[in-house]
Amino acid sequence: MKKIAIISALILTIAVVLISCDSKRQPGKIYMPDMTYSRAYETYALRDTNFTMDPAEADYKIFYNGKTVSGTMRRGELAPYTVPNDSNGLLNLSSLVKNPLPPLTTADSTEAARQFNINCAICHGAKAENNGPVSLKLGGVKSIIAASPTFSDGRIFHVMTYGQNNMGSYASQLSREQRWRIVQYIRTIEPKTTSVASATTAVATQKVDSATVKK
Repeated sequence: MKKIAIISALILTIAVVLISCDSKRQPGKIYMPDMTYSRAYETYALRDTNFTMDPAEADYKIFYNGKTVSGTMRRGELAPYTVPNDSNGLLNLSSLVKNPLPPLTTADSTEAARQFNINCAICHGAKAENNGPVSLKLGGVKSIIAASPTFSDGRIFHVMTYGQNNMGSYASQLSREQRWRIVQYIRTIEPKTTSVASATTAVATQKVDSATVKK
């Protein structure tokens, strides 16, 4: 009886060793696969047959289309820009949207200048004066500096978001924060004389309006 127990124990030990060490790439046999291999929810990861991207199959499968839930945004992202892409949105509604970011720091300014040179200077030039490589060869590119003093921050952001005329949208290349930073950067390279003149004109207009109201 004692020999049988010893032999059984020896056989069991050998079996455990052989089973657990059958591959140098695997630590051992997996007896609870659901604990080892979780179902993937990552956007581009492969999913098993229990998942579907077809809404018609949502009744008997797990529907997951890889898109964010409607009305949500990722952590740290600015609020969505909801002004419509039409003439009223461009000319009127965009002007009501204020830049949500605090003033540029030195680091912010450096990064905004870098993004401007990558995405904007190719057409508009390093100083936004309509002298970029594309403008010099093809033409049809407007000077940002000539127009920006009369445009609100929201309107510049609107054009960057949706595009205008020959310019395409940069919403996929630049985050909302990056676009607002570039708007701030454009303000720093505007001619100071133009800015001062615009501010003086605005003050004078306000005084005239006030005088008219008093009368």
